[in-house]
Amino acid sequence: MEGKTFAPMATTLLMLALASAFVLSITFVPAMIAIVVSGKVSETEVKPIRWFKEKYAPLLDKAVARPVLFVAAGAGIFFAAVLAFGLLGEEFMPQLDEKDITVTNFRVPSASIDQSTQMQVQIENALKTLPEVELVFSKNGNADLGTDPMPPNSSDTYVIPKPESEWPAEVTSKEDILRRIEERMKPLIGNRTEIQQPIQMRFNKLIAGVRADVAVKLYGDDLEAMSEQARRIAGVLHGIPGAGDVSAEQTDGAPTFDVKIDRQAAARYGLSVEEVANTVSAALGGREAGLLFEGDRRFAVVGRLPDAQRDDVETLGSIPVMLPAADGQVARSIPLREVARFSYTQGLNQISRENGKRMVVVQVNVRGRDLGGFVEEAQKAIGQMQLPSGMYTEWGGTFESLQSARLRLLLVVPICFLAIYALLYMTLGGFIPAAIVFSAVPMALALALAGGVFALLLRGIPFSITAAVGFIALSGVAVLNGLVMMSAIGKHREDGASEDDAIIGGQWSASGRS
Repeated sequence: MEGKTFAPMATTLLMLALASAFVLSITFVPAMIAIVVSGKVSETEVKPIRWFKEKYAPLLDKAVARPVLFVAAGAGIFFAAVLAFGLLGEEFMPQLDEKDITVTNFRVPSASIDQSTQMQVQIENALKTLPEVELVFSKNGNADLGTDPMPPNSSDTYVIPKPESEWPAEVTSKEDILRRIEERMKPLIGNRTEIQQPIQMRFNKLIAGVRADVAVKLYGDDLEAMSEQARRIAGVLHGIPGAGDVSAEQTDGAPTFDVKIDRQAAARYGLSVEEVANTVSAALGGREAGLLFEGDRRFAVVGRLPDAQRDDVETLGSIPVMLPAADGQVARSIPLREVARFSYTQGLNQISRENGKRMVVVQVNVRGRDLGGFVEEAQKAIGQMQLPSGMYTEWGGTFESLQSARLRLLLVVPICFLAIYALLYMTLGGFIPAAIVFSAVPMALALALAGGVFALLLRGIPFSITAAVGFIALSGVAVLNGLVMMSAIGKHREDGASEDDAIIGGQWSASGRS
């Protein structure tokens, strides 16, 4: 997923930008120099460069005279950045503020579209009372869209806030709006709520198959036992700081009409289970009783009870069941209630599967802290639970993408360092010169990455794959600067300059080239 996210940028930067710059540097740039630069040409320094050299020269002389002090300072900054990196936390992608808010409501599976609509109107009226909300609209269910099917008992409510200048004094951030929405939703009984942003919700659904940031997937065989364990997991997640909108997937609650045949009673009357079931099937589902012909067309004549009587348990119980009769005996019957019991029960609502195993998902949104730290704490808490034999958990959501990206970075970064050394070897023509230049690269990378770490820490932004891509680009700049500087120092040494003069001259040349 991280490859699909950042591949367009890599393609633009590496293939289009660099290739175009290479072509222009040997075609367009020389032609423009020939046209623009004419007459007597002399190399002079502009005023900002002269001012910078005046301020920087004394510091450079001190660094050359006492290198150990500055190397130790650079190492200290690097180790401080390593310690600060442990305080950042981590997440897959930084959460951007979309301004708008999505409130997803789940109700009992037995709720009809009319009941769901009535409850949704109550939610809209409650949210409209917030002075910082400009518009509220919603949709119930979505059965005709294959990418996002929703039953009638589910609703998506979109909340459009007003501009910040029109917010009341007690509302200073989006977190305050979310808190006030939750307060408005608490008195409305019968709704299970998840609050997110519209685009973020859709991407979570497309990427990980769940709407929330983190999903605990519980696998097993016994669905009732799995539902009980899922509720236990949800209770554990509720107690972890940063957990929001914790909900376990509802696997039961669908209204079911249950017909249970009394086998012993049927045997006393000489009836088989099939004969009783056929009577129930004919009453509820109908049975073909003949054909009706209209010219060349024919239609089946099906006999069954009217809808009103099919919903009446007493009427169903009075349906006659014909008993087997011997030759010469009068046909007899008994009421269906003598051999069958009817009841309305709560049956299964859904059975989710993944990789051939039954699955129950516990979802949670992370608020006010980093994703990686939350999952690490949650894994320790859930790891202490004793799950029944045959059950196991896996972690999904955006955390799954974070794990995948982390493993790829652990593989790609060492390969990149090896590629850098190979390029230095081809550029400088030997192992020792390449090793000397490469020895300067880690320190340049360390100081460059240290600045990035401190910038994230000051802004309060967790480390993410986006930041990692920025660090990679920053590392490329640091490597380029180090290579230019080392090449300039080597050029001055070849021209006969002393070691100190070569270092100072190489520093100025590298600064000018950079």
